[in-house]
Amino acid sequence: MEIGGYNFPGELYYDPEHFWVRVEGDELVMGMDDFAQKLAGEIVYVQLPNEGKKLKKGKKLAKVESGKWLGKVLSPVDGELIAVNEDLELKPELINQDCYGAGWMYRLKADDLGDLGELLHGAAAVEPWVNEEIAKHASEG
Repeated sequence: MEIGGYNFPGELYYDPEHFWVRVEGDELVMGMDDFAQKLAGEIVYVQLPNEGKKLKKGKKLAKVESGKWLGKVLSPVDGELIAVNEDLELKPELINQDCYGAGWMYRLKADDLGDLGELLHGAAAVEPWVNEEIAKHASEG
């Protein structure tokens, strides 16, 4: 779905910190959403933690850096980091070019897929949140 000039695919789950989660079987793929990557500008660094890292929902998983921003990536679930997108090591700008495709960041194995229920999902939840974020950042700019 298109919201205020930003792309938010309807099948994804969204974390309020502007990361998306896609369910693929019993794994989760995670990346930065369109709003965040546009706001951050050119992504210049993505931390790729070691596979096997234990994850705690709401705790820091990694860092992302752009020319004007340094942000934390928080884990959306309890579980384990099972893969990282190694292409981002040499080409972090993939996030800007294709944030929902080639710019994916991490693959996770959730202890409980029920944790996804705490994320934003569906137009009724995502649209008001994105509009609020657009308004908030417009007033800060």
